[in-house]
Amino acid sequence: MTSDENHPPDVEIVSVGTTTITPPHDNTHPSSTPTTPVSSPPTMPSKTTTATNNNDKQQQEEEGGNDKNKNATNTRRPLDVALKQQRMKSWQPLLDSRYVIAIYLIIGVIFLIVGFVIRNKSNRVIELVGIYESYAPTAAAGSGATTKMANDDGTSTTQLIKGCEIGNNPNAMYKSNTTCQIQLQVPFNMGDMQPPVLVHYQIDNFYQNYRTYQVSYDMAQLLGSLTQDKVSADLCQPLNKLRDTKTGQEIKINPCGLIANSLFNDVFTLESIVGPDGVEIEGAVMNETGIAWKSDLQWKYRQPEGFNYEVCPSCEECSCEGSDWSCTEPYEEDGTCYRYYYPEDDTTQYLYETYPMTVSPIEGVLNEHFVVWMRTAALPNFRKLYGYIDVVIPAGSVLTFSVEANWAVVQSQSSKALVVSDNYIFGGKNHWLGTLFIIVGGVAAVLGVFFLVIQIFFPRKLGDRSYLKYKED
Repeated sequence: MTSDENHPPDVEIVSVGTTTITPPHDNTHPSSTPTTPVSSPPTMPSKTTTATNNNDKQQQEEEGGNDKNKNATNTRRPLDVALKQQRMKSWQPLLDSRYVIAIYLIIGVIFLIVGFVIRNKSNRVIELVGIYESYAPTAAAGSGATTKMANDDGTSTTQLIKGCEIGNNPNAMYKSNTTCQIQLQVPFNMGDMQPPVLVHYQIDNFYQNYRTYQVSYDMAQLLGSLTQDKVSADLCQPLNKLRDTKTGQEIKINPCGLIANSLFNDVFTLESIVGPDGVEIEGAVMNETGIAWKSDLQWKYRQPEGFNYEVCPSCEECSCEGSDWSCTEPYEEDGTCYRYYYPEDDTTQYLYETYPMTVSPIEGVLNEHFVVWMRTAALPNFRKLYGYIDVVIPAGSVLTFSVEANWAVVQSQSSKALVVSDNYIFGGKNHWLGTLFIIVGGVAAVLGVFFLVIQIFFPRKLGDRSYLKYKED
């Protein structure tokens, strides 16, 4: 091989535009000389190319601006405020053993004190219970077999009343125009009964909370509507219509349903209150108004559309003649006579016709006993307010009530009683509220003492709080 074969051939350096291609140089050959770069002539852009580039640039700027506006208006990023960026200041307590023990003991002491106070107040409530009819499966109907209807704390006075049983004969005393009496005596050792003295009727083993029973009513009908849709008619079955056995004509029931047509219709009348000295207390009456919720009377019940009544100048001049009145004879109450008109009275049985002993034709569905009954109870054993006595009843007094028993208990296997009681800040006698406070307070106190003993005899070394670091902005 010759010496020329050991050297690479010379390569010319060519410059294209502003780019220069430089071949590698071998420093071992000093005889190699670099060549001068040759520049190519620049190419002038055409008018068409320049216009196209300008249009593309303008279009890109417009699209970029639209994207910015779109992002600015339609962004889903929360506002940069402390609330939405979760930068709110917070406080997290460090519950060491001292604080836990103190909290448990404080809660225990407070709840125990409150519980004993409530229990003591409840025990001071005077409650008189007169069971005047009770059904028991092992006894004959109307035999007066009793059930546990009074509070089991030993502070209620319970009596079994004889002579008010009607067995399986609804409206028996109304039909026979008879009554029975219930006498209840205030204990001498429990003080006076302070007003208002509440009069309830109590029913045991009657399930108003059964769903079929609860939905069996027509709200539009209770608000005065004379028309009925299919859904409401189905809910009211089987107490939606009756058939006249004589004429075969269908009679609509207004209001329809199970609730309205199982109304508790026993009638209680306060005959007298005789003090311990044997003298009757004057002015002692049982008020039967103001016992229903005002909101119910205002918004949930209306007389039928077209109902009208008029107060007559005198009972002698009161007449139901003419097409303006549907009554057959005037209605008299407390010496005042009324005449009234109910629409479609020939084909409809209204509430006052179903329960004439309880509901007057002037009140209708606005009768407060009816409104109280329509607010169904959550439990099968319940009390409902019948009235109240607004005078002080001294200890040892005897209250005498006249009872017209009409509500049968045999088919429902229920029990019914008359309850007279005063009240305190939390209502009537209820020992369970105070007991619940005592239980919670006792558990808290026991836990507090337990943790205190553990901390004294088996202490646990706590960490140094100075090493705790919180997240900073």
